[in-house]
Amino acid sequence: MSRFKDQVAVITGASNGIGAASAIALAREGFQVALGARNTEKLADVAQAIEAESGVKPFMMELDVRKEADVKAFVSAVAEKFGRIDVLLNNAGLAKGVTPVIEEEDAENWDQMIDTNVKGLLLMTRETVPHMIKGGNGHVINLGSIAGREAYAGGAVYCATKFAVRAITDALRQELLGQPVRVTTVDPGLVNTGFSVVRLGDQEKADAVYAGLTPLVAEDIADCVVFAATRPKHVNIDAIIVKPTDQAGAGKVARR
Repeated sequence: MSRFKDQVAVITGASNGIGAASAIALAREGFQVALGARNTEKLADVAQAIEAESGVKPFMMELDVRKEADVKAFVSAVAEKFGRIDVLLNNAGLAKGVTPVIEEEDAENWDQMIDTNVKGLLLMTRETVPHMIKGGNGHVINLGSIAGREAYAGGAVYCATKFAVRAITDALRQELLGQPVRVTTVDPGLVNTGFSVVRLGDQEKADAVYAGLTPLVAEDIADCVVFAATRPKHVNIDAIIVKPTDQAGAGKVARR
């Protein structure tokens, strides 16, 4: 019997990629999982896969982390169903475009990245952590990026959002000192998911990002999430930086 069978993990952006892989991996460890995403059709597929493997039906609900009302309704529904929240994986996030700052004509791209990657993370954290404190057990895991540690041309706003995630993570850890809540950031390099398609708007361009090298896959990052979440309560993994062997930094890759 899993020692996590009574614990509840909330995953945002759980309909695909790292979010979906992490939800499946956490459920495999015995966690009850609550899935949120905008695409409910894909979310249902993830929930079905989890139920088929574990026999336990996950909680799922439409969620746009950019909308405060959505976040409040989602967290309230999770708390009502399970009576507790133990893990929050702030995974929802995106990059839009690679246009230099002075050439960007569509500020909507900036708004989407800032509202999702930063504001959404803050809203989810604010609403869930009080439940963790009340339950005497909690862990906030933020999905960052090496872009939050090393800025690059064409990524000013995306990098800024991920630098913000790292700052929020570090500040939150200090703010919660003395409370039964751990705080972790997982910062990947190149991961072959739908991320680059969303960013570049084209599958061929996205494929070129990973051409000639072996990138990470969503399951690799899910492994990191599970590792952090399953440590003993007195152990806090502050940060995990994970890159493919073929990558040494942003834009520093070996291609064959």
